[in-house]
Amino acid sequence: MMRNRHRGSNLGLLLLASQVFQLGIDNIPPVTLATLGLNVYLFLFPAKPLLQTCLSVREAYWYGDWARLLLSPFHHADDMHLYFNMASLLWKGIKLERKLGGAWFAYLLSVFSLLTGLIYLLLETGLTRMTEDSSYSLQCAVGFSGVLFGLKVVNNHYHPGGATYIMGLPIANRYSCWVELVLIHVMNPGTSFVGHLAGILVGLLYTKGPLKRLMKTCAGFVTSNGHHGGQQTYYNSSGYSGYGMPNPPNTHYGQQSFNHRQYDAPYRDPYDTHMPSAPPQHPYTAGLSDEEQYQAAVRASLSDRGGSTQARSSHGTYSHSNPTPEEIRWRRLQRFTS
Repeated sequence: MMRNRHRGSNLGLLLLASQVFQLGIDNIPPVTLATLGLNVYLFLFPAKPLLQTCLSVREAYWYGDWARLLLSPFHHADDMHLYFNMASLLWKGIKLERKLGGAWFAYLLSVFSLLTGLIYLLLETGLTRMTEDSSYSLQCAVGFSGVLFGLKVVNNHYHPGGATYIMGLPIANRYSCWVELVLIHVMNPGTSFVGHLAGILVGLLYTKGPLKRLMKTCAGFVTSNGHHGGQQTYYNSSGYSGYGMPNPPNTHYGQQSFNHRQYDAPYRDPYDTHMPSAPPQHPYTAGLSDEEQYQAAVRASLSDRGGSTQARSSHGTYSHSNPTPEEIRWRRLQRFTS
């Protein structure tokens, strides 16, 4: 189902601008804001016509147009399709980017965008072979909602418990994505059930499967220091440092198919101003107690090698065998001032 994106007054764009204005641009983390801006830009100035950006088995696999994997998530059928998706992105992005950090959240969006498309193609191929109905391979999907369904799974994983009200009924967050998957398709048959399902499966691969470990392993190969585990500051650009707050407090739609649109519940401002960002911290002091700082300094001092890293005082060379507290303090001072 395709609609003329320039029809009418572009109410969706006006609603989206109003929502951004109410939130305040300064309250939207940079990766979330940049992703929203990219979607709006490509809606106003599409890279290609929609029929050349939507994703299907025929176009991507049969004809080898794999560029659609990159283009399809960031193009939308009409202004309301864009609005509902970006309103959902604002809510989920603010929560997850603050939780994961900007760099890791950008990495997550990139991986989810590609994997959702790939799993969509696999599911449609499987349906084609099981049903012997080639129409599944012809269904062409476009929109960011598959990625948003994956983000919803991740958000519910990091912020378990609670309930989401769907049509006035409280649904436990752990089941809400499945209820929304069915309900959206029933209420809006033009949406892509398979595209949304693909997003949920990607989210589960991240939260329950090996995807998160694989992402950390890959990130380790491209970082100079090789640190890629846990909620560490290496992937943090906003919110609490992973050192100081390894387990922050807990916190929560569409792809149009010519077939992927997804509708969100009314937007709620999730940006909690009571959680100030932690200042930059040195590895010795970032979130560590005094005793842990002392132990870290001892370990660092004992691991020093070479004459240039051994601390000396006016009384001669210190021994590494059993350093006194005075020796430890001196070595720490040397490390910070060197």
